[in-house]
Amino acid sequence: MKNIFKIVIAIFLTVVTINAKEIVVGSDAEYPPFEYIDENGKIAGFDIDLIGEISKIAGFEYKFIKVGFDALIPALKAGKIDAIAAAMSATPERKKSVDFSDPYFFTKNLYLKLATNNSITNKEQLSKLKIGVMLGTVQEGVAHAIKGAKVIPTEGIAGSIMNLKAGKVDVVIVDSSVGFGYLKKNSDIISFLEEADGSDGFAFAFDKGKDSEFLAKFNAALKEVKENGTYDKLLIKYDLK
Repeated sequence: MKNIFKIVIAIFLTVVTINAKEIVVGSDAEYPPFEYIDENGKIAGFDIDLIGEISKIAGFEYKFIKVGFDALIPALKAGKIDAIAAAMSATPERKKSVDFSDPYFFTKNLYLKLATNNSITNKEQLSKLKIGVMLGTVQEGVAHAIKGAKVIPTEGIAGSIMNLKAGKVDVVIVDSSVGFGYLKKNSDIISFLEEADGSDGFAFAFDKGKDSEFLAKFNAALKEVKENGTYDKLLIKYDLK
């Protein structure tokens, strides 16, 4: 009888393993502390750890691949990836193409300049200046909306910061959660403006209308991670709280 029970359990575990959902998650890995390439050459960060905790509860396997931020939604729509974890703001425009999870972080637009630049004090002065942004972000759209400004996008936000330090741009617009991290490490950079980004916060993205049942399980697991204290521990780990 015991042997039969063991066989039944083994078959059950095998079926569960075979049926376990495995998803390919795309990330640009250029937006610390949410995602970046660590010293071992692997994609790491807050988003990556959060997906890991969600997967334990929702019961799915996953692997990450690096995709440029502006190519993430096209890759999702083409079926090359199953989800996006890239500190992506849930905007009305993006919602036309993807289904977002419940939000997991809220941020604002932060305007940065060199500490030695005393000529820039408000947004109205940016009309004829060079503005650095990360390609494909909400901040790129904000910069393009400033009449007369020359927008200089980079693949990663680090490139925009380097351009600011080198005098190639006058201002950088970035998510406040990421921008404050750079301010802590770069005393020669300061912020002069913070404003709402017009989104529903950072969220994970899935192809529109493809798997509502999985998304529901994913959101339920995200809620549990927030409620059981794990989320707060991750905020502390990545200095986001």
